[in-house]
Amino acid sequence: MSDSPAIPVKATAPGLAFCKLTAAGNDFLCVNNSEGQHDALFTGPAAPALVRRLCRHGLGVGADGVIVARRLPQHPLADVQARFLEPDGSEAELCGNGTACCAAWWLEHMEPGLDAVTLLTVAGMARGRRSLDGPGRIRVCVPQPRDLQPEETVEVEGRTWTLTRLTIGVHHAVVFVDDLEQLDVAHWGGLLRGHSRFAPRGVNVNFTQVLGEGVIAVRTFEFGVEAETLACGTGSASAAIVTTLARGWNGGLRSGETPVRIQVRGGETLKVWFELRGVPPEVTDVCLETRVRTVYDGIIRPEFLAE
Repeated sequence: MSDSPAIPVKATAPGLAFCKLTAAGNDFLCVNNSEGQHDALFTGPAAPALVRRLCRHGLGVGADGVIVARRLPQHPLADVQARFLEPDGSEAELCGNGTACCAAWWLEHMEPGLDAVTLLTVAGMARGRRSLDGPGRIRVCVPQPRDLQPEETVEVEGRTWTLTRLTIGVHHAVVFVDDLEQLDVAHWGGLLRGHSRFAPRGVNVNFTQVLGEGVIAVRTFEFGVEAETLACGTGSASAAIVTTLARGWNGGLRSGETPVRIQVRGGETLKVWFELRGVPPEVTDVCLETRVRTVYDGIIRPEFLAE
């Protein structure tokens, strides 16, 4: 045994506890704000800058967003309020894979005896529950889509694109392409995302390739992140709905009995169920299933928070 004196271990300084989770390649930092203890961090004027620092890879933790959750013991319908903070510091109305991560984290760490949790988002109520399809699978049902637009054309840099818009919490545009692998998503996605037609907020751009009946591949350029992400839950749902309408898929794909399967950049396959009713079609009962994995728990040091 060594006779060297023991090196004292410095006690961990108080800071911001978080849990990092990933769903289909979207990663998020979940923060428990049940007592309002972090209101000053995430509602004050310095909040956007803090979120930007936390989400920046290489200089912070790195993530596609921060989810701040607060227990709602007196709410008649919801268990938790979930706020989705984008890497640019803005707040999103809804995030599909973020909802799945928040639900999985809540059911694992906060309410391990429950199988389902109802989340209050800016876009409305969302419900997440454990799925029987496999380990870590979470199914989330999101607020009803709205503002389904007919096809429209947009020209950028001399190229004409045909797209369909739909809002599932946030604004999405679905663009059909023949070869996703060869597409410069960063270039064309950035141009379409910020096109003046979609001002002031812009749209998430979901480039979609049809692989077969009920199967598509999607690559998404997301606003707030301002880059291509490895997956987008509400974008995948939008692409599934628009493709079903455009291709005239019927049967279980249209009635919510059979899911559309979506291959995303992160290598996962998401499943989306929905119902299409009437003419023009009304979209209801949209649910997304994805695999959620807990990556690690951590603490943000106070000196980082104070920068």
